[in-house]
Amino acid sequence: MTKKLDIDGRIIEAKDGDDLLSACLTHGIDVPYFCWHGALGSVGACRQCAVKVYSGPDDTEGRIVMSCMTPVADVERVSVADPEAVAFRAQVIEWLMVNHPHDCPVCEEAGSCHLQDMTIATGHHDRRYKFTKRTHRNQDLGPLLTHEMNRCIACYRCTRFYRDYAGGRDLDAFGAHDNVYFGRAEDGALESPFAGNLAEVCPTGVFNDKGWSRDYARKWDMRAAPSVCPHCALGCNILVDQRGGRVRRVQNRYHGALNGYFICDRGRYGPLHVVSERRLGEPLLNGEPASLHNACAAAHAAVAEGAVGIGSPRASLEANYALQRLVGPERFFAGVSDAEARLVRRIVEIIRAGPAKVASLAEIERADAVLVLGEDLTNTSPRLALALRQAARGAERDLAAQKGVPQWLDPAVRTAGEGRRSPIVLVTPLSDALDDIATLALRRDPEAVATFGAAIADALGGKASGDVEAQRVAEILSVAQRPLIIAGGSLGAAEIVEAAAAIAAALGAKAKIVLLPPEANSLGLALLGGDGVESAAALLERGAAKTAIVLEADLFDRAPRASVERLFVAAKAVVALDAMASETTARASVALPVAAFTECTGTYVNYEGRAQRFIAALPPSETAPSSWRRLDAFGAGDWHGLDALIGDLIVERPDLVGVADAAPDADFMMADGQVTRAPRPYSGRTADDRAGQFADAAPPIDPDSPLTFGIKGARGTKVPPSLITSYKTSGHHSANNVTRFVEEIGGPLRGGDPGAMLLKAGEASLPEAEAPVPIEGDGLLLIPLPDAFTGFDLSRASALLTARRPGPRVLLHPDDAAMQRLADGAAVLIDGEPCAAPVSLDASLPRGCVAISAGVLVPRGPLRRVKVEPAS
Repeated sequence: MTKKLDIDGRIIEAKDGDDLLSACLTHGIDVPYFCWHGALGSVGACRQCAVKVYSGPDDTEGRIVMSCMTPVADVERVSVADPEAVAFRAQVIEWLMVNHPHDCPVCEEAGSCHLQDMTIATGHHDRRYKFTKRTHRNQDLGPLLTHEMNRCIACYRCTRFYRDYAGGRDLDAFGAHDNVYFGRAEDGALESPFAGNLAEVCPTGVFNDKGWSRDYARKWDMRAAPSVCPHCALGCNILVDQRGGRVRRVQNRYHGALNGYFICDRGRYGPLHVVSERRLGEPLLNGEPASLHNACAAAHAAVAEGAVGIGSPRASLEANYALQRLVGPERFFAGVSDAEARLVRRIVEIIRAGPAKVASLAEIERADAVLVLGEDLTNTSPRLALALRQAARGAERDLAAQKGVPQWLDPAVRTAGEGRRSPIVLVTPLSDALDDIATLALRRDPEAVATFGAAIADALGGKASGDVEAQRVAEILSVAQRPLIIAGGSLGAAEIVEAAAAIAAALGAKAKIVLLPPEANSLGLALLGGDGVESAAALLERGAAKTAIVLEADLFDRAPRASVERLFVAAKAVVALDAMASETTARASVALPVAAFTECTGTYVNYEGRAQRFIAALPPSETAPSSWRRLDAFGAGDWHGLDALIGDLIVERPDLVGVADAAPDADFMMADGQVTRAPRPYSGRTADDRAGQFADAAPPIDPDSPLTFGIKGARGTKVPPSLITSYKTSGHHSANNVTRFVEEIGGPLRGGDPGAMLLKAGEASLPEAEAPVPIEGDGLLLIPLPDAFTGFDLSRASALLTARRPGPRVLLHPDDAAMQRLADGAAVLIDGEPCAAPVSLDASLPRGCVAISAGVLVPRGPLRRVKVEPAS
């Protein structure tokens, strides 16, 4: 239901339940504000959004109200420009600026600061206050964020996000009145994996990205490109900023269906692996530096002898297709274990068969009952865990709505909702960071998780179940209106995914499902087909090929070491193409540098089956080109640009035709020309590194996207959503200006959210599942211990995230430890090999299991058993 409003003579339509500020911002009507936020709602703390409202046509006096606290239904006529309202807002700014330091020239936030925007908007330009300012002591908040409390205006956004939205407990407000202080009880790293969002949530410069502060460039002197996070399968959208040929900073890029206003710290700081010391900076021949000419010649000779291609779940869809085109589909394999390749292919089959529609992150937030089978979401897919925290508040919001409290009035919702929570059921091997919002948190080993899921499906189908807890969960899901089932492959147990699909099928059309593959393009790789490393090694052992081409993957991190060793022994030569140095590149016969994801353009397919384009932030390099260009030179195709490659891909694979719709092609042009990466206030030639060298230096050419590296071109709200490089518009330079780009607050971007869906529920029947593979090994079931900050090889290459990495761990149940005569802190052998981490005892761990740090100590692989014994 909508209502018409008269705002200074302009008639707009607004939803009856909205607040007045949201209605104004949605229609591009500038009302200054600080404490309001599109995801956090209204609290009325800053008093900056004052407007005058009139009760009817006969009311000539009107009254001043805070627009963020005023329902649309209560007003018919509004004036933002009324002199009394203007004066009120000017006074508020002056109060706020009384204690604010005069440090804009040295503040990192300057030039993209919401406080600056609002100060200028209200006309405040002169300070009358001449007395001593309040001052605070800053804190060391760890390696990710700076802290400058003297810039605080007490909007409370930081604690509302950190505590109320993200569930953190180590940041709070201390003191009161002029002495309110936002920080920790003592110095120390902020614990939440979402802390980095404070740098964007804060409307001033209290919190800033510490890595960017050390490698600083002014915001108006950085060019940005739209990209996609490569650090998990969710496909969160990001903006990558660069200056002087170096990536300096990553920010959230709004996507209404996925990440919305927030990303996790792995997504914010992980992409800085591209500037780490682990970059593969020069070609290698047998592990030694070599000239590019000699390395390429050796690679060409090796490929000519017949090769298998080993694709990568972190390489683009286009790069994987180029490799498959080079070697042929029958010689194309995935750079993961056979078990993982089968599992992800099964996820694709389930999505296409459609026992339930795949839920976007926005839809997850609206679920009214959730079952999580096996996944430690906070550590494997943090942004999804953040969405679940919002879903848990559904019952609270419903009760508040029954009492007449609108959803946007967040503090009142929390009071009126009486702390009610929608049911969240976690069935995981280990204690979980989401336990605090769970209705039921059950600890089960991976086999038992699958069995429990199957029992729930049986109960939903009317079969009697002897498992009382499974029956209880079935009842919770059956009465829900929007039930959601979440599972994935992190435990290496395909039976868990099958159980999730069976539950969704039993619930029927009302259910939604999320099946999480491990990496950013795991689904894209699976769509191309191919078994895993073991099958590639077997083909080489049969002599059907002599060379293995490894594309952007450290195989030792993604498959059992024994399988990778088989491949290296069987191959006469291994040619590795990668942006990062690894054990694979060090041991390869030839290792050739290729572009990182910030230096090339390509497509990832996320967990939904949504193809999304990431676009190069840096100009192309001759010494490290896109990996598909290296493969093109080997004879994969004859592609002058990415569009030509995509053209061949969709001709050969009509089911992937949506890839072409993920973003406009390289020839796309707007009325103002190509879309520019440079913001409007970019300093131009006088601030360019080439200033004075050339009269009119030509910018580099990008042959693969419709973006230009020049300072002139199209920008702003008319740019297609997949090409937005900045939310800056005239007079508005902060991230808060995203409100100008959305159809409605919290809704999709104007023109639609980026990406094209490649998979549709119901487009195919579900084949029979393959017979379960027997669990290998003897001893205890191995459970990988993921980490929210450094869960993948790329994130471990980011210096900022490495500083937040916990030490390696080996967890045992006390009873299992006693059977092996192991005490807490004892050194152990894992399958006869010394383990760097001592044993820690954890009574919550299921009996018969051992949990070991993922990546650091354990490569990815199928569910297996390992022997744990004393080192002595």
